[in-house]
Amino acid sequence: MTATPSTLDEGRIEQFMQQTFGSYIGGMVTLMIDLGYRTGLFEAAAAGSATSSELAARAGLQERYVREWLGAMVTSGVIGYDPLSAAYTLPLEHAVCLTGEGASNIARLSLFTSMLGKHVGAVATAFREGGGVPYSKFRPEFTDVMDTMSRNVFDESLVNGLLPLAPGVTELLTSGARAADVGCGTGHALVLLAKAFPASTFVGYDLAEDAIARARAEAAEAGLTNVSFEVCDVAHLSVDKPFDVIFSFDTIHDQVDPAAVLANIHAALVAGGPYVMVEPYSSSNLEDNVGNPIAPLMYAVSTLHCMTISLAHGGAGLGTAWGEQRARQMLADAGFGEVTVNPAPGDPLDAVYVTNRPA
Repeated sequence: MTATPSTLDEGRIEQFMQQTFGSYIGGMVTLMIDLGYRTGLFEAAAAGSATSSELAARAGLQERYVREWLGAMVTSGVIGYDPLSAAYTLPLEHAVCLTGEGASNIARLSLFTSMLGKHVGAVATAFREGGGVPYSKFRPEFTDVMDTMSRNVFDESLVNGLLPLAPGVTELLTSGARAADVGCGTGHALVLLAKAFPASTFVGYDLAEDAIARARAEAAEAGLTNVSFEVCDVAHLSVDKPFDVIFSFDTIHDQVDPAAVLANIHAALVAGGPYVMVEPYSSSNLEDNVGNPIAPLMYAVSTLHCMTISLAHGGAGLGTAWGEQRARQMLADAGFGEVTVNPAPGDPLDAVYVTNRPA
């Protein structure tokens, strides 16, 4: 039915217009947060109230740029301003979320928006012509951003938060086991595990040569001899000796052939060996995700990265929000046993799936 002026709800139009304009404003503020993170302005502001000149001097930046950036930060409610003293103040509660090396510093998440925005044009072409934007087009920037986003979460939560969700895995690694990380990225998770469990040996696999180079460099700098990394398309993973435990962190939904990857992981495990899979926490059903404040982020990231890099190679295009129901079904189809699912500690976007290759 075609809407006419008499059938339109003017209040609803106004509400939606404000909602949409708010989204545009939020997108621009995100870019300003990115600038604050990259330039160290949040760290400088956290040192105490300052004028724009003082803040620019602290950060070693140009005052005119800092002053304009502060305008965005003040009017968006991120930073406070006293017109009498011309001083700007970053509230302590905001500083907790925008500074420091801990996982609570969410300023680094803004980098993802900036990076993905560069590929909107190429994704629009895929909308018209099919296919997608290959993973190679996102690197090396994607490697840097993912490392920045995940490193501190692993530091704070991997050994003491995530591992206890997988019964027996900590004890297994303590006594000495062979473990693998499928889709390991820059390898920081395995470096942490190799340090924490010197009796075990670890192997990381990833398609990205730049990520593997960084993983090897970090392991070498740490003086670790119980961890190694291999460039490998895990859709073709084959091992001579099975592993006692396998991990994957936010990688299955990106795969060209996720079913093959899960089957390969199953085949690479010893009988009874646990598989710990971290994946985005959502339902497979769109209607269940309505009202989830994180869901729009998942679908947007999927459109601009996770789905398109799979479709670029004629893949399954699972997408970020492939969801718990489909994940459980695919794990069962690959031959895995009972599955438990828990929210990932320190990470509101993810869930921890724990299963095993039946004995």
